Formats: sequence, C-alpha cells, structure tokens
Amino acid sequence: MKNTIARLAGALLALTLTTGLAAAQSKVTIAVGGGACLCYLPTVLAKQLGEYEKAGLNVDLVDLKGGSDALKAVLGGSADVVSGYFDHCVNLAAKKQELQAFVVYDRYPGLVLVVAPSHTADIKSVKDLAGKKVGVSAPGSSTDFFLKYLLKKNGLDPAGTAVIGVGLGATAVAAMEQGQIDAAVMLDPSVTVLQGSHKDLRILSDTRTQKDTLETFGGEYPGGALYSTVAWINSHEKETQALTNAMLATIAWIHSHSPEEIMAKMPDEMVGKNKDLYLAALKNTIPMFSETGKMDPKGADAVLAVFSVGSPEVANAKIDVSKTFTNKFVDEAKKITGSAK
Repeated sequence: MKNTIARLAGALLALTLTTGLAAAQSKVTIAVGGGACLCYLPTVLAKQLGEYEKAGLNVDLVDLKGGSDALKAVLGGSADVVSGYFDHCVNLAAKKQELQAFVVYDRYPGLVLVVAPSHTADIKSVKDLAGKKVGVSAPGSSTDFFLKYLLKKNGLDPAGTAVIGVGLGATAVAAMEQGQIDAAVMLDPSVTVLQGSHKDLRILSDTRTQKDTLETFGGEYPGGALYSTVAWINSHEKETQALTNAMLATIAWIHSHSPEEIMAKMPDEMVGKNKDLYLAALKNTIPMFSETGKMDPKGADAVLAVFSVGSPEVANAKIDVSKTFTNKFVDEAKKITGSAK
C-alpha cells in the first residue's frame, strides 16, 4: 500500500512541477475558517511541504475565526478560495450563490458535540440543551449547522438554544473550562485536549469516524474541501488545477507517513506545548482525511438532505446538488498519474 502511495506521490510531484510551469507564480489567497483545527490540516501542511510552490502557486493562507468568516472573505473579494466545509456550497445554493468544491480532503466531518465539564452531571442528552448556551466556531458556520440539525433531529426548536461564537482552538477550550457556555460543537485537537484534562467529559454526538458519521447522518458526509465561486474557477482553471494537484500530493504524503512525521512538519504554534495531546488528536483525525480527493455524489446528497431537515429555505429551493461540486480537476490529475482511485 505504501509503495502504491509513494508512486502516486512521485507522479503527483511530476504533475505539480509540470503544472507549475504553466501556472508559474500565480498568486492565490486561501481563507481558512480556523487554521489550528486538524480538520484543515491538509491546507496548512501543503504550505509546510512546499506543495503549492511546486505547483507554481504563491499561496497566502488567511486564518479566520470560522467557516462563515472564510466564506464572507471570498464573497467579498478579499480571498480567492475557501478551505472549509463543503456544506456551505449547498446552503448558499439556496440563496442563488454559485459555489463549487473542486477537491475534498475530509471524508468525514469530525464535528463533536461536547458538554462543558461543569455540566457533565446535568446535561445528559441533546434534549437537555433546550434553553442552554452552546458554543460554535461562528454563527452560520458548519458547527452551527450541525448543532441545529441535532436539535431538530431530537425534537427541539433550534431557536430555543442560544448560539455563541467561540472559535475552534484555545478560545473554545477556555470558554468550556471557564463556564462561559454549557456545551459546544468542537473539533480536534480541542476535543482531545479537553478529554486529556477531564476524563469524564460527556460527548453527545461524535462524527470523527466512519461508524459515528453513519450513525449520526445515516450515510457518508463530506467535510473539508477547497471551494470557490463558479466564476473564479471558470476564470482560473490553471490555478484550480494546481491547487488540486497540491492537495492530492499532500493527502498522498499524509497517508504514506507516520503521525509523528506529520506533526514534525506542522508549525510550532499549531502543535502547542503539549505535543503528546496533539499527537493523540492527530491519530484520531488521520482516518478522516480522504485518500482520493473526490466528492462522493451520495455524500453530497446527504448534505442536502441534512440541511433540508433544518432549513425550510434549503428544502424549498430545489437545489441541483450536482452543481455544487466538480471532480473534473481530480479526474484530470488522475489521468496523468494513472491512479485507479
């Protein structure tokens, strides 16, 4: 398996170098909705490995509080591409905004609904969140959508639970430990950090693995992807292909190296002082990362189905979900590498 991945990585390197000549030094700004989150690790790691440069791109990563902020940056023109959750493409389609994901790096969403340590004894189920304060990365982000879906699924009116933006990293952990909120939708490494300090931490819903994702959503559910407006993709096909090549090379590198080797490449400020906890979180997260970069159409359908439960606007919009993603650029890369995936 590792030999196959190594051959793929070598072929992708050749491809990125070739593409790099075509898209030499193109400047691309990627807005990331919380760069410290392990769900976005491939985007940061690609920078650390120099994969963007190999593909001929000068990429500037802009770290923002949450996915909704990253989306606003692209819609407002201060960034070109979002590194964020695919579900925004579906949600914005209901508002007639044409966004398209072109390479997927998270095959599971990794979202976890966690009870604050001080409320472990009195919040035992999602239904107990009625009237409570629940933290999300930012209102309107994927963490917010996930919370509303779970509340609705458990018979609660989402409007009856207060939503508070607390970010995804240290700010979210602090808000939980200081009692500013009663629960939060979090991602790793924050979940593992809290579990390290509070052994009896109560988790109400967990989508870090295939099993948990299937139990929560009833099917596959894609998470992080690179996406942009259809207009930008159509007018920047070389850059889009180069970004896709860089991301495929990065996920191939991830699946051919150990968690320790991956951690060694990440910026010190993201790893933090407790390397053991970061490594444990990384080991929990690696199964989330795609091996193909492709969008499974059934996964996209599942996202639409979930949003339709919680949002009448999405349910009534008659969205053609096939227009919210494209596998064209991944398929083009596969033609050159000869990969069967």
